[in-house]
Amino acid sequence: MTSLSAFLPNPNPNLKVLHSHNFNLSSVPSWKHKSTPSKSPFSVSCSSSSHTYDVVIVGAGVIGLTIARHFLLSSHLSVAIVDKAVPCSGATGAGSLLIGRSDAESDMLKGRVKQLCEAGLKAEYLSSSDLFKEEPDLLVDQDSAAAFLPVDCQLDAHRTVEYIEKANRNFASEGRYAEFYNDPVKCFIRSDGNGEVKAVQTFKNTLHSKKAVIVAAGCWTGGLIHDLFKNWGMELHVPVRPRKGHLLVLQNFNFLALNHGVMEADYLNHPTISGLESSDCEKDLSVSMVASIDTAGNLLLGSSREFVGFNTDLDESVVSYMWRRVGEFFPKLKTISLSDLNASTKVRIGLRPYMPDGKPVIGPVPGLSNVYLAAGHEGSGLSLALGTAEMIVEMVLGHQGKVDTTPFAVQQALG
Repeated sequence: MTSLSAFLPNPNPNLKVLHSHNFNLSSVPSWKHKSTPSKSPFSVSCSSSSHTYDVVIVGAGVIGLTIARHFLLSSHLSVAIVDKAVPCSGATGAGSLLIGRSDAESDMLKGRVKQLCEAGLKAEYLSSSDLFKEEPDLLVDQDSAAAFLPVDCQLDAHRTVEYIEKANRNFASEGRYAEFYNDPVKCFIRSDGNGEVKAVQTFKNTLHSKKAVIVAAGCWTGGLIHDLFKNWGMELHVPVRPRKGHLLVLQNFNFLALNHGVMEADYLNHPTISGLESSDCEKDLSVSMVASIDTAGNLLLGSSREFVGFNTDLDESVVSYMWRRVGEFFPKLKTISLSDLNASTKVRIGLRPYMPDGKPVIGPVPGLSNVYLAAGHEGSGLSLALGTAEMIVEMVLGHQGKVDTTPFAVQQALG
């Protein structure tokens, strides 16, 4: 089943949640991963202990967990997954609309629908009159059009990760699966013989790998790889960058009727905002309209994208601009001030693992045949996790893959 990512990266990042009671945004504290869920009974917690597995995966996001799942299902290999924190979370509707408001965007949407139909997906091109029937609250004029995926759906990332974790843990009793959470990686240990990485050293454990080490650490992958490899005199710059995003969550908000997940076509063009302070321009701030309903019935509105390093502080100006942008598509919202919503409003802030060419990096590290990268999926991790896992497992097992991996090779990312 496809999602909006059939068009582009998911605009709803895996976001940390901030609460605003009076929507004086500058007074809202930033959330710095303070919550630490109770330890999983499948975690191994021995001080400075040593363990051996066939595969060690660094990163317990949806990519890392799905790779682990595919190994467990398609082989007899044992898998350990290690993360500096714990798995975390995200976003969620039924059917999706990609909205165009110009002749050029309409032509692009027609091409997109044709491409999706040729790939076997159910997709329709909607004229302005058809679009209005689907979304009466949406501002529609004679130039409006949409690409409609009627069977599209969105996933709640947190529930998805929990489901995969639960399935993986069924293999723990066989000794084939273990989790090492809240245990940051310190270094890789190389073999004196062939130079391959033979173990992952964390603060608490030494995790020996008999077959492969896979780094799937999201936007932390580039820095992690750089720090781990510089000790060996190796310069490896993987250009994965954190891309910050804001998302508004309106609870119990019935003022706007929304029948589908909706996104403006301009999201694909990554438009930057003019007229901002110079410091904001340096962030390459981009805001595009996105609207959907999550599994709890909350209205999700966004979204923003900007480069500010690993900063996850709430930016009042960005949230205000997002609200105005959504109002351009849904005029009803122009009659409401954000300050009127106060206690019913949350802002989620998160970091997406961005790659300059828009493609994730998937494959072995040059010079280290048993180390693999799987990162840079930006907002499409949920949609691309299964394909990524299949590619990685086929590479490790030496099987002929169904997908040409060349465009995703580490060498490509390194230029």
